[in-house]
Amino acid sequence: MVDAFNNIHPELTCAHAYQILTTPIDQLESKSDFYMAAAHLINFPGNRTEQILLDFLSQPSGEQAVQIAKRKAVEVLGRLGATQSVPVIGQCLESDDIYLVENSVWALQQLKCCDPAIIGRMLSLLQDKSQNLRVLIQCLAGLKVQESVESIRLLQDSENLGVRGAAISAIAQLLNDKSNLGKIVEHLTVPNQMDRQSAVQDLIDANASDFLPAIVSAPVSPAFRMRACRQILNDSDSMLIDANILSLIDTVLCDDPSDIDIVHKYDQQPSVEFLLQDLFSTDFSRCYLALMSLRQCSSEVLWPLMSDLWEREAHNDYGAHYFFMRIFGSRSDWPQDGLRHALEIIQESIINRRPQFRKSRAAAIQALHFLSPDVFIQSVPEFLSAGVDVPWDCRYMTIICLESMAEVDVSLRENILSQFVADSDPFVRARSESCLLRLSKISS
Repeated sequence: MVDAFNNIHPELTCAHAYQILTTPIDQLESKSDFYMAAAHLINFPGNRTEQILLDFLSQPSGEQAVQIAKRKAVEVLGRLGATQSVPVIGQCLESDDIYLVENSVWALQQLKCCDPAIIGRMLSLLQDKSQNLRVLIQCLAGLKVQESVESIRLLQDSENLGVRGAAISAIAQLLNDKSNLGKIVEHLTVPNQMDRQSAVQDLIDANASDFLPAIVSAPVSPAFRMRACRQILNDSDSMLIDANILSLIDTVLCDDPSDIDIVHKYDQQPSVEFLLQDLFSTDFSRCYLALMSLRQCSSEVLWPLMSDLWEREAHNDYGAHYFFMRIFGSRSDWPQDGLRHALEIIQESIINRRPQFRKSRAAAIQALHFLSPDVFIQSVPEFLSAGVDVPWDCRYMTIICLESMAEVDVSLRENILSQFVADSDPFVRARSESCLLRLSKISS
């Protein structure tokens, strides 16, 4: 599966990547070149790429640079769907490098491995506590290996939350027994962010649609929560997407911190500077707590600090960038100069195609709508143009904003919304149909 983050070395050609992987390590400019070349070949699917990667996996070198590159080569083969590589990847399960074993297990799941000997080896690895048991459990459940049930059942009480959640999810998948999934929901609000993210993935794997409201309020990345919604709902036909489902999607996209089950709390109110720095945290619970607390700060005090921090760091930090969009669009009493600057930043963010800033785009659309409805309605044709490569969530957010603009003529809104009725995304189609229905009732 190729995505926007794959081609991070656009100057590197396919031929050059091949050449690097067949070069003796002592002749490389940098030992990291092996890893770079292996990773880059995801952009060049085909038999030649697969063979080059398989040849690289077969070399016996124990050099660390080679081992690290082998981990990436296995991953790339899995992502490319290279089924011919299953026997070679299966041999990697015997490696002393636990990270190569981990990536090999993951790749074998992607390749839908059904080789009894390889599956037997994975079953035996379940008894080795030095291995990544979580990935092994996920793989065996994904491959529907019924022989793994008893071993996995014993891991439902593991002290490791990631292993425990994966085991509960696996039993739900293998035996269609969802009685213990509620225990995974408890993991959505534990102190450790990685454990919370693992819990979301475990519920995705178990197709736990009943627990979508809990996922939507979990203190993890909005992108992660949205992925859960879409995968569990399986991109349903728009005719089957009801108001309850649309409400969940709306909640994630609007991302009000009041809707989040925040794990952390402050013993006393921190300074504005401290709160703004917390927006850079990798723990989303801390980010949402800071976002909530900043509501108590006046715009006159907040703006100069935000402006300075934006120029120094936030403009290039994809996490803080997103939360700054949220703050920009959360109040309308910015100082006049600040408002003009904020609108410039917001409009640039709407059309920013750098993949790491994608989740900021819908937030920026909402912020523009809130701060300057006139500019928003005039800009809709521009930022929805095909040339700006508009993600589905931006189109969806545009519909949310249009629906709330009671001051705008109904026929004008209906005209804009009509272009979404045949949208390629089922959630956008369903949201536009719902909005048009409401508008028709208003105009009749």
